[in-house]
Amino acid sequence: MLTVGVDIGGTSVRAAVVDGEGRVLAEAAAPTARAASALDDTVVELVGGLAATHPVRAVGLAVAGFVDPDRRTVAFGAHLPWRDDPVVDRLAERLALPVVIEHDANAAGLAEHRVGAAAGASVAVLVALGTGIGAALLIDGAVFRGAHGVAPELGHLTVVRGGRPCPCGKSGCLERYCSGSALGRSAEELVAATDDLSVLRAAWERAEPLTGRDVARAAEQGDALALRVVAEFADWLGQALALVADVFDPDVVVVGGEVSASAPLYLERARRRYAEEVTGNGHRRLADIRTAELGGRAGVIGAALDARERAGG
Repeated sequence: MLTVGVDIGGTSVRAAVVDGEGRVLAEAAAPTARAASALDDTVVELVGGLAATHPVRAVGLAVAGFVDPDRRTVAFGAHLPWRDDPVVDRLAERLALPVVIEHDANAAGLAEHRVGAAAGASVAVLVALGTGIGAALLIDGAVFRGAHGVAPELGHLTVVRGGRPCPCGKSGCLERYCSGSALGRSAEELVAATDDLSVLRAAWERAEPLTGRDVARAAEQGDALALRVVAEFADWLGQALALVADVFDPDVVVVGGEVSASAPLYLERARRRYAEEVTGNGHRRLADIRTAELGGRAGVIGAALDARERAGG
């Protein structure tokens, strides 16, 4: 049984035909449309093109937004045009296929649990580090969504009272200190506050926004300032993992997202900080902290596997 997974993000829509082992057999992509009807058209065109050459039986959507508990409606997505939209029913009618929907972090977590780094874990947490922080919690293989379908929002835990402003409307959220965009912001603050030599200074003096990739590249080259920024990032991640362990007590934590590509720069320090910060340190079992295995395909794979499971495949 083949299914199609569709990962709908703020910039692009990616679709793939996936088999029962999580293997991607064919892919297609298009820019994310800014109108609801046009976004519907994009999904239909991508899925239709893949279905024309593969006998697909169901479609799973991974959406960067809030999905209602009934998993038929997209309530809100900051970078998507759907607002309280019955997306599932509408697309199922147009595609003449069963359609299911899931939050994108949950889909990625599902994929890592089924065929990736968290395979076999009884309690697994995915922490996806990108522009912000996405998170998923799986208990005995089932996604935990909370009463209203939005749990767990780890990225918006307040960790610094009155800290950096966050697009969510609060200040001091974890993702303002522990994400790809946070790496750039921390580097800009440090460059402004010191006279230290750094390859990052030239870009900052040209008023070019620094990115997490800029910092990671500089750190890989041994840039002292960038290494300080990465060390601070690792400490924040370690504290975040300790919070996760205190609340959920997982046996596996998977660190994914774009920033996980630079894990060799920070993950060991984060593990040490986690072990120091967790409640009962030295007297409890620690979670196994791993990097994600499926990369940027986790969302489409998870959505496709979700569709397969819900369709009885």
